[in-house]
Amino acid sequence: MTTELRRLRNYINGEFRDAADGRTTEVINPATGEAYAVAPLSGQADVDAAMKAAADAFPAWRDLVPAERQKALLKIADAFEERAEELIAAEVENTGKPIGLTRSEEIPPMVDQIRFFAGAARMLEGRAAGEYMEGLTSIVRREPIGVCAQVAPWNYPMMMGVWKFAPALAAGNTVVLKPSDTTPASTVLMAEIIGSVVPPGVFNVICGDRDTGRAMVEHRTPAMASITGSVRAGMQVAESASKDLKRVHLELGGKAPVVVFEDTDIAKAVEDISVAGFFNAGQDCTAATRVLVHESIHDEFVTALAKAAADTKTGLPDDEDVLFGPLNNANQLKQVSGFIERLPAHAKVEAGGQRVGGKGYFFAPTVVSGLKQDDEIIQHEVFGPVITVQSFTDEAQAVEYANGVEYALASSVWTKDHARAMRLSKALDFGCVWINTHIPLVAEMPHGGFKKSGYGKDLSAYGFDDYTRIKHVMTSIEG
Repeated sequence: MTTELRRLRNYINGEFRDAADGRTTEVINPATGEAYAVAPLSGQADVDAAMKAAADAFPAWRDLVPAERQKALLKIADAFEERAEELIAAEVENTGKPIGLTRSEEIPPMVDQIRFFAGAARMLEGRAAGEYMEGLTSIVRREPIGVCAQVAPWNYPMMMGVWKFAPALAAGNTVVLKPSDTTPASTVLMAEIIGSVVPPGVFNVICGDRDTGRAMVEHRTPAMASITGSVRAGMQVAESASKDLKRVHLELGGKAPVVVFEDTDIAKAVEDISVAGFFNAGQDCTAATRVLVHESIHDEFVTALAKAAADTKTGLPDDEDVLFGPLNNANQLKQVSGFIERLPAHAKVEAGGQRVGGKGYFFAPTVVSGLKQDDEIIQHEVFGPVITVQSFTDEAQAVEYANGVEYALASSVWTKDHARAMRLSKALDFGCVWINTHIPLVAEMPHGGFKKSGYGKDLSAYGFDDYTRIKHVMTSIEG
């Protein structure tokens, strides 16, 4: 008996639609490896329709007083809370994540972030009006940019969707959002919820693949392209957007160094770092994946971390004892496995290193030691439940190793020496430096990196400002 697959649809101008040419793609549950839905494989006609809807809706949304946009976002946040179980179910089907952790670790911050940007809608700031030339007064206006083409990733489909639409809508922009082709279900549900609050065309969702995303970025309507994804995808977006000088917002890959000094509480550090490295199957651009340990405690630390990995459990979404679920898709399983298969002879797998089970895309929590700075697994993002460990001799070498990659998103320092922590926070070339912790995020603080981790900020007033443009208005005050 064949089970009929659920049919997902695009959301354009306030209504759900199939792709104009009827094309679809199957959506796979990574916990089972089996299809559970079909989604539109949107083409140029669908992109055109979504962009037109967003452009037509922009003037009225832009001209709303901020208090009205705030009210809309607060209603969206309330609706997300009220329909949390539906969102969780869709996200778990999307990703295979543990149900309990999705409920506790994703819904509350998502709702909080929407409410933060609801408040930010009423805090548009410019420099004080003043006379910088005799007889003339200058003021600065902050205005929305226009239509925003946004592409969200598959590792946190719901939360990254919030990071995209919430600041954009709060600032007065309209949105065309594309989820990953492997995780469209929760975004389509979010469209239903958001669409019940905002006018038609303000928020649109189109499903599709890389070609769909490329068509969005290359379209002449949007004034801004925003993507969270791989470095390769970000570079392609930047290149495409350059053809008509769109503004670009990029949150790309990471290879976070975790610098552990000899005065650290090893047991506490291992406990926290293992969670920060393995959470969400390591599919997090800020994950604690690249541990640098002072040589005096290296062996003890590796032994403890390997034991923590062996004690960490992966499994099905309804298992309350698991820390993480499967990798998101078959290609990602192949990528993570490939890094382990290609390890150099001097590397040692201390724990894990293999696929778990024959069904779904599960991979064991893994620790690899004995690595050198130029090894592939040190220099490139694995995006899986794999923590590498290197040894350093002194502070200077720790900084050299930490900064010696092309990524620059997040990092952490583990020490009881306050002065050392302050020196490292200055020396580390990363957009975030945590001290004696790793991975907490709050709506009030910016998230974003340097170098090949991209540019622009998510969250915070800085992230809100990224969705605005600045206009100078000067008027004569004489006669």
